[in-house]
Amino acid sequence: MRQGLDKDRLKSVYDGVAGRYDRLHRVLTLGSDERGRMMVVENAVRPGDRVLDCGSGTGSTALLAARNCGPAGRVVLFDLSENMLDVARGRAARAGLAGRLEFRSGDMVHLPFEDASFDCVLSTYSLCPVYDPVRGALEMYRVLRPGGRLGAAHSTEPPNPAVRWLAQQVENVVWRLPSISLGCRPVLVLPALEQAGARRVVLHRLLGVPLWPFLVFVMEKPAA
Repeated sequence: MRQGLDKDRLKSVYDGVAGRYDRLHRVLTLGSDERGRMMVVENAVRPGDRVLDCGSGTGSTALLAARNCGPAGRVVLFDLSENMLDVARGRAARAGLAGRLEFRSGDMVHLPFEDASFDCVLSTYSLCPVYDPVRGALEMYRVLRPGGRLGAAHSTEPPNPAVRWLAQQVENVVWRLPSISLGCRPVLVLPALEQAGARRVVLHRLLGVPLWPFLVFVMEKPAA
């Protein structure tokens, strides 16, 4: 697995692209990023949930979650980049959903929340660039209450060996341009979550362009 960018470099990259992130990511994924977000939210978020969106970025997933959890729910947007959160604040205000949202900045590898604080924890395309994706996923699981749902979408390797080889060659070039690659690379977190105790798989699906597919999944934390 390719070594991720360090935290300070990652923050600098996302601060710099905040104003164009949505357009850039949509183009690079041919629109499949939004499909992944919708699948995660539809299968993970329920009315009245307290939701944590880890690596929330510009708020695309959090706004979907706020609509799903309704006025009785609450969504915490948590991101390393204040510039990304500023974009999310503007979008939330324009959508009339700011009252259902809370904004926090920090490192998702060290979440500042108590154990079992949330009914639902989400990560869409934020594990791909994080410097320690396994630790980040385990932190998400830690703050999830028993019986809650963890939903994620992240880059994964193409299953076809020939396509995987080609993707690696392209990545070797694109990785040198963090403003385009956004520090994203294929990651693997499901085994660590299963070892931590995550059980019933509600959703497990590949989508996206052949060279850079996404794994989209929702799992449950066993009830106490």
